[in-house]
Amino acid sequence: MSNLVLMVGVFVFSFVVGYFLISRVPTLLHTPLMSMTNAISAVTILGVLILFSVPSTRFEQMIGSVALIMVTFNLVGGFTITDRMLRMFKKKQEGNNP
Repeated sequence: MSNLVLMVGVFVFSFVVGYFLISRVPTLLHTPLMSMTNAISAVTILGVLILFSVPSTRFEQMIGSVALIMVTFNLVGGFTITDRMLRMFKKKQEGNNP
């Protein structure tokens, strides 16, 4: 039980620190910040895969599955938005104007 309280405490602390850090980042740096969150999502996927490789309870597997779904959604969405933003900075060719 004390491990669960400790993990919830770390989660709440990291949430508050992350909120204040991200709210103070200038908008110009949001794209590199988004790329960094994609890297963190990849680390989370590795953590879930390690969790699935060891014997665990049904509850732990369920939490891991939820984390895997959420982080996959974040990863795919982050790459999609980053790709869309990078296309905005490409120069348009003059012959392709509709």
